[in-house]
Formats: sequence, C-alpha cells, structure tokens
Amino acid sequence: MCVRATRILVATALLLVGLAVIDSRGVGRRFWYPSYLSMTGPRSLASVLAEIGPKKRPALLKLLSDAGVGYPPPSVVLLAYKQERVIEVWAGAGAGHRLVRSYPVLAASGGPGPKLREGDLQVPEGVYRLTVLNPNSSYHLSIRVDYPSPFDREQGRRDKRTRLGGDIYLHGKAVSIGCLAIGDANIEELFLLAADTGLARMRLVIAPNRAVDGGPGLPAWTGELYRAIRAEIARTQGPAGT
Repeated sequence: MCVRATRILVATALLLVGLAVIDSRGVGRRFWYPSYLSMTGPRSLASVLAEIGPKKRPALLKLLSDAGVGYPPPSVVLLAYKQERVIEVWAGAGAGHRLVRSYPVLAASGGPGPKLREGDLQVPEGVYRLTVLNPNSSYHLSIRVDYPSPFDREQGRRDKRTRLGGDIYLHGKAVSIGCLAIGDANIEELFLLAADTGLARMRLVIAPNRAVDGGPGLPAWTGELYRAIRAEIARTQGPAGT
C-alpha cells in the first residue's frame, strides 16, 4: 500500500507540474481547474489579496501618486477600446480623473458592435458596473462585468431577443470568448486596485474604438448606445482629456 500510495502521489505531482506548464502558456485552465480545486480547495479572496498585495500595491501607490491621485482613489473608470486592444485606467473624481495606467488586451473575440446574443462571441459594448471579484477563475483571476446591463436588456426586449448571454469578465491569461484577457500579472494589479477601491466606485466603458464608430449594419439603437459611451468617456477625461 505504501508503494502504491507513493506512486499515486508521484503521478499527482507530475500531473500538477504538467498542468502548471500548460497554465504558464496563457491558454487558461477551463477543463482541468475544477478537478484541481477539488484536490486543493478553493482560494479565498482574503488569501489572494494577502498574496498579491505586497507585490502589487507599491507600484499602484506610485502610479496614483505620480498622477496626483490619492490611494485608494475616489473612483476608477476603465476605458476599454476593442479595436485598439487596450484598457485605460482613469482614477480620480468627476472631471478630475487622470490616466494612470494602460493594459494591453491580449485576447478578445468578435469585432465592432454590441453583443446581441449568447454564443455570438462578441465582447459587449456599453457602460457597465463591475460586480464580483473571483479568486478562483479558470483564467487566474477575474472581475465580473454586469452584462447584460439594463440598457442591453431593454434593447433585447424591444428586438424580441431573449438569450442575451452573460458571464463576461476581465481576466488573466491570453485567451477569450467574449471576455477581455489582460494576462496574469496585469489582472493581479487590476484585481487589487478593484478590491482596494471598491467595486461600487468603479465602472467599465467598452467602446468599439476610440472614434466610437462601429461601422455599418448595426442595430438602429446603436447610435443611442454610442452617444452614451462618448458622453461617459468625455466625463471621465474632462475638458482637456488629461
């Protein structure tokens, strides 16, 4: 029995090493991660913050200080541009927000235009709240986006669309189906900033591009959506876009 138990332990260790190698390539952990959690137990939010805080908080403090914003900031607005594949972090209050950081988007499926239905592989567009910090994501860490928003639901009702989809996140790794992936190191920083700031004081604006122009063939109500996105961007950046 001792020999058998040893072999099982060795096999398990080799499996975990192999999975860690796969994980390090940024392809996600969707298929095997639930089994891994069943062996190791889920991570708590407190334990994750205790782990990443000492590594990530000094850099955040410097970024905010250099921008003339206190830490944690009064509010944070994330401006995501799908075509440019970037998420900008603006911190401050009112028209006093300052650009403090940009994260490259490593993976995002779909193209210009709002998300319309489950399975269309589109990253949504609009003004969203962030609702949940997930320390046990299949993609390292993740932050849930409140798609579909009330606006999305209303347009779905008008169009008689019922399966709008969901489970949209900002997360780590470099693979995505409708989400925005920014890599493990960057999601750790953003995750910590969100925890320290408070999700209630954050919002996410997802635009097709900096011009906020999705092109032809989009639903008639997209014009209203893009006007709201432009207004939110203008409020965040202030008169000078500082």
